[in-house]
Amino acid sequence: MADFAQRRITMVDTQVRPSDVTSFRILDAMLSVPRELFVPSEQKDAAYAGTHVGLGHGRVVLAPRTMAKLLQAADVQPDELVLDVGAGLGYSSALAACMAEAVIALEEDADLAREAERVLSEASADNVAVINGALADGASKHGPYDVMLIEGAVQDIPDALIDQLKVGGRVVAIFLEGALGTARVGYKDGHGVSWRFAFNATAPVLPGFEKQREFAL
Repeated sequence: MADFAQRRITMVDTQVRPSDVTSFRILDAMLSVPRELFVPSEQKDAAYAGTHVGLGHGRVVLAPRTMAKLLQAADVQPDELVLDVGAGLGYSSALAACMAEAVIALEEDADLAREAERVLSEASADNVAVINGALADGASKHGPYDVMLIEGAVQDIPDALIDQLKVGGRVVAIFLEGALGTARVGYKDGHGVSWRFAFNATAPVLPGFEKQREFAL
C-alpha cells in the first residue's frame, strides 16, 4: 500500500517549495488534499510525479509545481468566488476550495464532471459545485467571479468568459505560442484586462481556447 501522505510531503518539499511557492495556505492545501484521488485509478502511482497526469482526450491534471504557482499568482482570498475552468476530476477545485469561500468547477466532459462530483464529495470539499458545460462559455449564472483559474493552455480567451470576471478580479492562464508557454495573470479593470508574466509553463490547449483564425479576403 503506497504511503500517499508521505508522498504529499515529498511533493511539497521537492517540487513546490523549491519553485518559490511561499504561501502557507497553498502549501497546507497541497499537503491536505489527496491528489491520488483526483487522477484516473490506473495512474495513482503517478499522482505525485512532477509531471502533468493525463485524463484522456488531451486533458491533464496540471503538474504540482505548475498548479501551485498558478494558485499563488491568483492570490485567492477567503471571501472570494472562484471559477475553475476545465476542472477535470477536481484537484484544482479542491485546492482552491481550501482558500476561497466557494468554487464553481466547470467541466465539459460529462464523465469527468460526474466523477469529479463523487471525488470532491469523498474529499469533503463541500464548498465546490460541479457544473457540466462548455468551458469556453463559462458559467455566467453563478458569477460574476473574483478569480478564474484556467486548467490548461490557451491561445485565446473568449470574451464571454472575461465578461464573467468582476472588475478588480484576476484570471490566471497558460498562454501557448508555438512550443513556448507562459503563465500570466490578468487584472480586470473598467477598460479590459491587463496581463502580467508570472512564470514559464506549458500544457495542452483546452477545447474552445484555440486561436481564432483570421480570414483575409
